[in-house]
Amino acid sequence: MSTITLSKSDAAGVRTDAVVIGVVKVGGGVALPAGTESLNAAYGGKLAEVLSGLGATGKAGEATLVPGPKPGKSANLIAVGLGEAPDGALKTEDLRTAAGTGVRAAKTTQSVAFALPTPDADCIRAIAEGALLGRYSFTAYKSSSEGASEVPGALTVLTDLARNKEAKAALERAEVTADAVHQVRDWVNTPPSDLNPADFAAQALKLGKEYGVKVEVLDEKALAKGGYGGILGVGQGSNNPPRLIRISYTPKKPVTHLAFVGKGITFDSGGLSLKTASGMVSMKADMAGAAAVIGATVAIARLGLPVQVTTYAAMAENMPSGSAARPSDVLTMYGGKTVEVLNTDAEGRLVLGDALVRASEDQPDLIVDVATLTGACVVALGTKVAGAFANTDAARDRVVDAAIAAGEAMWPLPIPAEMLDKLKSHSKVADLANITGEPWGGALAAAAFLGDFVADGIDWVHLDVAGPAFNEGGASGYTPGGGTGYAVRTLVELAASAS
Repeated sequence: MSTITLSKSDAAGVRTDAVVIGVVKVGGGVALPAGTESLNAAYGGKLAEVLSGLGATGKAGEATLVPGPKPGKSANLIAVGLGEAPDGALKTEDLRTAAGTGVRAAKTTQSVAFALPTPDADCIRAIAEGALLGRYSFTAYKSSSEGASEVPGALTVLTDLARNKEAKAALERAEVTADAVHQVRDWVNTPPSDLNPADFAAQALKLGKEYGVKVEVLDEKALAKGGYGGILGVGQGSNNPPRLIRISYTPKKPVTHLAFVGKGITFDSGGLSLKTASGMVSMKADMAGAAAVIGATVAIARLGLPVQVTTYAAMAENMPSGSAARPSDVLTMYGGKTVEVLNTDAEGRLVLGDALVRASEDQPDLIVDVATLTGACVVALGTKVAGAFANTDAARDRVVDAAIAAGEAMWPLPIPAEMLDKLKSHSKVADLANITGEPWGGALAAAAFLGDFVADGIDWVHLDVAGPAFNEGGASGYTPGGGTGYAVRTLVELAASAS
């Protein structure tokens, strides 16, 4: 990952390869926000006119390259559209996106300085996060050494607050959070042949030792002894046995106790309810929820936030074979509840059910699960917005507010009471079925299923991240193609806001 620093250097004289500035869309032209005064002076007070002449419109996501005021002797400019700011105020997400767009417009080896508005520490954190996240690339499987051996150029946020205590803390949080997101992206992008449940557990153990958090792993024998029928049932068709990872971070005098639960299907073929060939292509990303909760927990520990976190990552590979679970098989879940499996491709809720019962035993103040759970949620909300479900409005709003503050798109969805009734009535032999048998409301039914495994009296929020966890399109802003690391920033913000 690139290094990033704060500097009070003047934007017109800073020693760097490129300077990123913002451009605001105003009426039929463009305007320059605070922080560009010296650069504007270097262009004779006509920088806005120069940008307009080069076709800049200020549209969000647009990047215009401008030669430096002294070609060959001064840094080139990368002018990034910030969109309209009718009230004169820019949102932190505008700055985060602009920084990501700007750094992607530069060469990886170039050093880049950011002369974007920094009225407070939150804006500094947003710019630093956008810059670091926008510079991400995944080259582990490239046969050419080109790109893989390049040393990324340094990044600098130009701000009058460079020596401010809050600004330095904001930069540290941006660095730690971005590092966690990069790790999650790497995991999600890794081919499933190189990241099965045992591999994932080994990496979690390594991170635990590195950052001083306790990591416990239940293998297939321990899962069988403990009665984790959901995780075992999903993983029984694979040569790679399942795992349940428990990570605990307990600071002195924690202000609250959060539990995170993540779906970790390292590859989802659909089992005997086989997916289509095209439907399997991105299923290496079906462990993105587990990756996110692990990454966020480590980041929270590194930041030393005064919040106790207990995390469960339920890992399995869902494969078809002679030993795979069959439609109509009945699984006895952890805690004793029975589930008739009528669709083996509705497997995520089975591994999460076990983990939610186990997490409830720790009696946390709030459980948040993260899962690439349903295609139905993508149909409802698209590929960039996660669905938020909960057993209380207050718990749901708390997590959605954290997502908004972190810059991750999320929308609240309901859990109608009749959905659980349908799951219970759809099985004639078990406590409930894993599907309703109806073609609509799939995301709502999945949430109802999960909620039945949360103990009474514990606040719980379910995040269906099937859309935003994996970007099958091109890069934009600070979001790359492939794994996005979605939910890490929300969970870190949730912990930070509680402290």
